[in-house]
Amino acid sequence: MSAVSDRLPTFPWDKLTPYKATAAAHPDGIVDLSVGTPVDPVPELVQKALVAAADSPGYPTVWGTPELRDAITGWVERRLGARDVTHRHVLPVVGSKELVAWLPTQLGLGPGDRVAYPRLAYPTYEVGARLARAAYEVYDDPTELDPEGLKLLWLNSPSNPTGRVLPKEELTRIVAWAREHGILLFSDECYLELGWEADPVSVLHPDVNGGSYEGIVAVHSLSKRSNLAGYRAAFLAGDPAVLSPLLEIRKHGGMMTPAPTQAAVIAALGDDEHVRVQRERYAARRTLLREALLAHGFRIDHSEASLYLWATRGESCWDTVSHLAERGILVAPGDFYGPAGAQFVRVALTATDERVAAAVRRL
Repeated sequence: MSAVSDRLPTFPWDKLTPYKATAAAHPDGIVDLSVGTPVDPVPELVQKALVAAADSPGYPTVWGTPELRDAITGWVERRLGARDVTHRHVLPVVGSKELVAWLPTQLGLGPGDRVAYPRLAYPTYEVGARLARAAYEVYDDPTELDPEGLKLLWLNSPSNPTGRVLPKEELTRIVAWAREHGILLFSDECYLELGWEADPVSVLHPDVNGGSYEGIVAVHSLSKRSNLAGYRAAFLAGDPAVLSPLLEIRKHGGMMTPAPTQAAVIAALGDDEHVRVQRERYAARRTLLREALLAHGFRIDHSEASLYLWATRGESCWDTVSHLAERGILVAPGDFYGPAGAQFVRVALTATDERVAAAVRRL
C-alpha cells in the first residue's frame, strides 16, 4: 500500500485547513469559493428520473443502457456538432476524476512512457501518470514537445484553473500534430458549456478533426452543467479503437455507473433548459465577483470560460489566500495547479447568491 501512496504528492486541499478555519471564524460566516462544488439544486426532472429508477436491484452494465448511449450520442451531435456518432463512439464513466486518475494505468502505460498536460492544470493529470509510474511533463504548446515516447497528451479547454479557451484553429493544429506522431489525445472538455467571453469548441467537431475520430477522445461531465457532482456522472466520446478496449478493462474492474444515475443522465442530457438557467446563475455571480475583485486591486487573466476567475495581486498566492481568509473568503491557491500559478488564486463561482453577495460586501 505504501509503495503506491508514496508515488503521490501531498493531497493539496489539506494545506488549506488552517485558512479555512480563519475564514470560518468570520462573524458573518465563511464564503467558500475554493473547491468549485455545485451548490444549486439538482434539476427537478433529473431528481424525478433518479427516483423513478430507484428500484434497480440488478447490476448495471459498464457500457450503460442503450437509452443512455442514445442520450450521449444525441447530445454529442446536437451540442458539439459531431457527426456520425454511434454507440461504439461513447463510454459512460463514474465521474471524470476516476477516469483521469486511472486512464494511464488502463491504457497500459508505465516506466518509459510519457504523459503531458498543460503547465497550469488539474492536479489529477499528474496523479494518473504517477499511479502508472509513467513520466509526466507540462507544456505551453504541446506541438513543441518531443514526441518520442509521448503516449498520452491531455488538452483542457476551457481550462481548469485559468478558464482559457483554445481557439478552433489551435485545436485543429494540435490534433493534426498528435496524429502525425501517433500520440493519443484526450481532451478534457468538462466546462465546455460554460463559455462567457468565448465559444468553446470540442475536438469532436469536424472542423477540428476533419470528420475522423482517429486518435482522439473527449471527456465530458454532468457535474457542473447539471449540478450532478454528487451523482458521479460523466462519459467519453471519440475513437472506438480506444474506447472498446477501455470498455473491456472497465468491465473486469466493475466500473459501473449506477442504474439510477444512468436514468438521471438520460433526463439531464435530453433537456437544455436547466442548463440555460444554471448558466444565468453563474453568469450573474461571475459579474459580481469579477467587479468586486477588480475594485479590490486584483487583475484577472483569461477566465473567458469555466466556473472560475483566475486572479492575482502580484504576490504569493498564499499571501492572497491569507488576505482573503481574514475577510472570511476561502479561495484556492494557484500553485495547486502548478508552479506557474504561484502568484494567482482560483476563485470559484460555486456559492449561493447570498454568499456571493457577502463576499462582494467584504471585498
